[in-house]
Amino acid sequence: MAKRGGFPGMGGGFGGMNINNLMKEAKKMQADLEKSQEELAGKEFEATAGGGAITVKVSGAKQIKDITIKKEVVDPEDVEMLQDLIITCTNEALRKVDAAQASQMGKFNIPGLM
Repeated sequence: MAKRGGFPGMGGGFGGMNINNLMKEAKKMQADLEKSQEELAGKEFEATAGGGAITVKVSGAKQIKDITIKKEVVDPEDVEMLQDLIITCTNEALRKVDAAQASQMGKFNIPGLM
């Protein structure tokens, strides 16, 4: 007579692992991941461009918090340079957020996620 539940030869579950323990681990990992994301969202990341002429601060949630432009970089005859500096600086700040996110996610060993 065959045993009920599980697959034959599997020890009664996922490779002998109790489904309740698996669910507990998944819930704990989800809670840890959410906490990690909240902590990251509360951090600020800063980048500068043009030798400090432009400074951009963004949150870990990728929201721009502050842009500082030194007066001497504002040239009505060269608006394109100012635009390029702002774009460069903002993209660098966002890259810092991405790097921090990747570092945080590296703590979680989830097959197929990364």
